[in-house]
Amino acid sequence: MRVIDLNEQVELIVKFIKSQLTSAGFSKLIVGLSGGIDSSVTAALCVKAVGMENVFGVMLPYHKSHPDSLNDALEVANILGIKHELVDISPMVDSYFNKYEQDANTLRKGNRMARERMCVLYDLSAKYKTLIAGTGNLSELMVGYCTQYGDSACAFEPLGHLYKTEVYKMAEILGLPKSVITKKPTADLWEGQTDENEMGITYAELDEILYQMLDLKKEEKELTSNFSKEKIDKVRRMIQSSEFKRNMPPTPEMI
Repeated sequence: MRVIDLNEQVELIVKFIKSQLTSAGFSKLIVGLSGGIDSSVTAALCVKAVGMENVFGVMLPYHKSHPDSLNDALEVANILGIKHELVDISPMVDSYFNKYEQDANTLRKGNRMARERMCVLYDLSAKYKTLIAGTGNLSELMVGYCTQYGDSACAFEPLGHLYKTEVYKMAEILGLPKSVITKKPTADLWEGQTDENEMGITYAELDEILYQMLDLKKEEKELTSNFSKEKIDKVRRMIQSSEFKRNMPPTPEMI
């Protein structure tokens, strides 16, 4: 895995956040706090960039969300000293599915939850005149492990150049709670859901494969000496099938 100075990266991200705010003409930020590693690190970096008085956290639980998620999000908000608010998205999500789509599977419901959360964040961003700081990391963005116009919607991605395993290390540097750092990563979209089980690969494996593919640009036979062909093919398929999520919607070319 690549070796980078994460303390330098903290400073780089802080400057990046400040420049994004300046160029957009804003002075405040809003972050959706899930209690997970990415949103916690993002919030901590935002506080470093603009001060706790200029960062607003929003907890957006669904009634089936694990209680620990909300507890961890509240702990992070209190440690950082940021203003925060709780909005239960259950009524908005359930009213749609109960009335129109009672047979929807867990994936559709999970995507709806992610988009509902972003709807609330964008509304509150207008209310408080803030920019939305995204919480996506390079690992998840590259394989499309995000909901289009859901958790992938934001003004900018402070962690978008860091692999997931690097985000964990940065969390330690920033002094975030052990409960956030040590728990299994999950989007908390349904009971028992974890990111690694859903993707079928660990973040350690995913990051190393992505690093060798993208950074080192290794050929297929070099990759298969370290990983199974099945996992390499899986990652390649995930990258290819999610390309549309990383691009603006295409338009016809003028003839």
